[in-house]
Amino acid sequence: MATTDKLIIFDTTLRDGEQSPGVTLNTEEKIEIAKQLSRLGVDVIEAGFPIASIGDFEAVQRIATEVGSLMVGREKIGHPVTICGLARSTPNDIKRCAEAIAPAARKRIHVFLATSDLHLEHKLKIDREECIKRAVAAVTLARSFVDDVEFSPEDAGRSDPDFLCKVLGKVIEAGATTLNIPDTVGYNMPEEYGSLIAYLVKNTPGSEKAIFSTHCHNDLGLATANTLAGISNGARQVEVTINGIGERAGNTAMEEIVMAIHTHPNYFPVHHTVNTTLIYRTSQMVSTLSGMMVQPNKAIVGRNAFLHESGIHQDGILKNRQTYEIISAETVGVTDISLVLGKHSGRNAFRERCKELGFADVSDADFQTAFDGFKALCDKKKNVNDADILAILSNQISAHVGSAYYTLISTQVVAGADTTSMASVKLFDVKAEKEICDAAVGTNGPVDAIFEAIQRSVGRRFRLTKFDISAVGEGSDALGKAEIQVMVDPATTNTQDSRLTKAAFSSSIADIDIIAAAAKAYLGAINKQLVWENELAAGTARSLGEERQVDV
Repeated sequence: MATTDKLIIFDTTLRDGEQSPGVTLNTEEKIEIAKQLSRLGVDVIEAGFPIASIGDFEAVQRIATEVGSLMVGREKIGHPVTICGLARSTPNDIKRCAEAIAPAARKRIHVFLATSDLHLEHKLKIDREECIKRAVAAVTLARSFVDDVEFSPEDAGRSDPDFLCKVLGKVIEAGATTLNIPDTVGYNMPEEYGSLIAYLVKNTPGSEKAIFSTHCHNDLGLATANTLAGISNGARQVEVTINGIGERAGNTAMEEIVMAIHTHPNYFPVHHTVNTTLIYRTSQMVSTLSGMMVQPNKAIVGRNAFLHESGIHQDGILKNRQTYEIISAETVGVTDISLVLGKHSGRNAFRERCKELGFADVSDADFQTAFDGFKALCDKKKNVNDADILAILSNQISAHVGSAYYTLISTQVVAGADTTSMASVKLFDVKAEKEICDAAVGTNGPVDAIFEAIQRSVGRRFRLTKFDISAVGEGSDALGKAEIQVMVDPATTNTQDSRLTKAAFSSSIADIDIIAAAAKAYLGAINKQLVWENELAAGTARSLGEERQVDV
């Protein structure tokens, strides 16, 4: 078998992915995702944009400290993941970035500067020569801090190819080791983008000294196709996000690129070191913490990806799964939900199932909480399947990464035949160390009444901007998963800071009682909002997505 090149998987879920509208991850959530990305086997984690705020700087620094030396799941790779920070081509940005990533064992500074005539004239108001000077100065400064420097010519897809070659040649001379070619607005066609990569590899002076990278947006639904075209034409790094999340229509989905290479080992001249059996778990974690649902028909990780309804297809699958499946579900970590545990299953059986589902590294305390949740579910449900266990573990992740101002003790709902319902809730105020309770009447059903009662209890008003309920598994006793997003009601805030009315916070919880799931998720989103408000008052809050928005 011919030797293939190593494809570097550069994951930007925590930077570009977090620019998705409505996604605001707190520091603990970012660390949890970063740890999972390290276990997954990605090569580079772009942890954030340190200059954006004190909170963003601290998030990147903590990831560099807590994830930058981890070897769990990377034993075969032989080294920790590279932690990368993004910086504009300005001295302050670069110095701040270098400080943030300093604790990591392997670190990279990613600098960018627009190169299209459109951006140079209307955004930066500089000419081409000044563009080259700024790019070279930025890379030179970055190299004074780290040996690994990436340069991105913003809006490369609409830049003059010959000018691009000139800029890239100069930054290679200055010490750039990776050249990222972003299709910033998702405009290019696959053949067009592939041809651009091939042209740059061939005509950039010193191109053999650097790795060319793709960074594609999905505005025309072509991000994966463009990225694969880039690989075929010489790119040896791909910039991707889990589930393809990102601003506008999103970015290239990591799972699609990895599995395309996995299923076509003789077509693409590259190989990767991603542990594919952790793909589904990682997808679910990002979905849970970001509040962005994975569409059912999403390739590789969607709920329907391995389901077959056509009678002809079902007959073929029963005889041989390869008749209509090019990837086995187990390859990406999707297990057979018909395998069940019950009330007589013990601690060891549950731990082994957690390991088989990719949760081998759960701490003893977290495992005990998850096991308690499992036993409680067994009292309400005869058989507990893998989908249920994943939901329990996801609940544990949600609880583990957030600080709580309020916790839910109990709920009670009285619903009639009409839409009017009455609800009462009992909460524990963590700060005041006391129980609080209130009741409310909702005119739009029991969930409306529960939300109103919670708002009355905490003395604040919130705008519900997203509310989805979905079944986890099958049957009338399936868990119900509530996914909620809230924004603060400006009329009830104690500050005039306009950022309070722009931030959105998400939470998702699964429970056999969908009313309880909705209440817990709603309170979880409120807790995130209150934590962020406290950090904002202290000057340590992470910036909003629009404040750190970078189009590369």
